[in-house]
Amino acid sequence: MIPASLARRVIAEGIGTAMLLAAVVGSGIMAERLAGGNTALALLANAIATGGALVALILTYGPISGAHFNPIVTLALASRGELRAAAALGYIVAQVAGAIAGVWVAHLMFGLPILQASTHARATFGEWVGEFIATFGLLALILSTSKHTPAAIPYAVAAYIVGAYWFTSSTSFANPAVTLARSLTNTFAGIEPSHVPGFILAEIAGGATVTLLFGWLQREEFGRNRR
Repeated sequence: MIPASLARRVIAEGIGTAMLLAAVVGSGIMAERLAGGNTALALLANAIATGGALVALILTYGPISGAHFNPIVTLALASRGELRAAAALGYIVAQVAGAIAGVWVAHLMFGLPILQASTHARATFGEWVGEFIATFGLLALILSTSKHTPAAIPYAVAAYIVGAYWFTSSTSFANPAVTLARSLTNTFAGIEPSHVPGFILAEIAGGATVTLLFGWLQREEFGRNRR
């Protein structure tokens, strides 16, 4: 039986991730409808809405589950001994299920067919590099900020994602659960299902690289804290 405390954290992760995807996909649909064909304007609106939602969601669910909303973050913290394996598995299942549910909720809100598959091609080498950089930067921010200025995490993560929507060629998915879920929406935020593996591999590579790097960068700091 799952302990009640873990169940609450897992449910919080699922709900938070669902709300995040509803914000990403829903704002993408709204932006595309209102932008009159101006893709830059639609992306700007999508980025700002996603950033705003991130601040609110991390503040809401952070005190309960840590508000990972991202398997890469969960795996990184588990590898550092900050999260038990059973909790990490529960988090990841909840994140993937929540992400898919969030996409379906966005479709319901905007009167679209619930079940879809994206035709938005995202398969260039440059976009894979963009996903590596997006994930690397996001996880580096979280690993550093969580140790020094944890109260700033909601605002720092939101600011980074808004910026990364624009400075990365991939528009910064930086999250395998998000990537998988966005393959299920044929809207502004979508990604063709056959292009999902390339994005996820780039995200895993970025996450693994920064986890190893920060294990080394923060080693001396951890040593000082033990003395």
